[in-house]
Amino acid sequence: MAAESENSSDRRSHWDTVYQGSEPEARSWYQSEFSVPLSLFATLGVSTSSAVLDVGGGETKFVDLLIAKGFSDVTVLDISEVALRTSKGRMAREHGVAWVNEDILAWQPKRRYDVWHDRAVFHFLSGRDVDFYREQLLRSLNANGTVVLATFALEGPEYCSGLAVTRYGCEEIEAFLGEEFDVVECKKELHTMPNSSIQPFTWVAAKRRHNPSLS
Repeated sequence: MAAESENSSDRRSHWDTVYQGSEPEARSWYQSEFSVPLSLFATLGVSTSSAVLDVGGGETKFVDLLIAKGFSDVTVLDISEVALRTSKGRMAREHGVAWVNEDILAWQPKRRYDVWHDRAVFHFLSGRDVDFYREQLLRSLNANGTVVLATFALEGPEYCSGLAVTRYGCEEIEAFLGEEFDVVECKKELHTMPNSSIQPFTWVAAKRRHNPSLS
């Protein structure tokens, strides 16, 4: 059972306020293209029939791209109802995307997924919440599931959206994933923000080591 974080309601309120405060294209994490996660999906052998969980997908257009490429089983989870409302209003109902307005630390998954994709949720966590996140990752992935995880790199910013972040390099993310995963690829992305500033990200693609008890 997932642990309920004491700060869950505070986080929800914070992110709803952030998303209400500006247009999507003005936010620091805005992306117009997604070449890095797509290349890591290809490296991991992710197919369009794979069940994808986009953690913190909010109002990004990554889900639009997945649907356009033929993915048929996509779930977008975000703590902010405001963010999800934007994406739900943009996507046609017939695309069949599952929208989950939950805190990833408190969510109770009712199924398992083939792919866990997270661009920039994990680095906002610290302390025991890091352990909660890992428990959710293990609970939600299929026996041969894959992870595509992005965080601020070691030389990245110390704060984002008014919150402190934890920065990671390849070795740090590999240590976090632990013996249950094999890291297949790690790479850096220099993300250009709308104001033309640069944010360095660390991306890791990993496969879960086969666990017969999950088959």
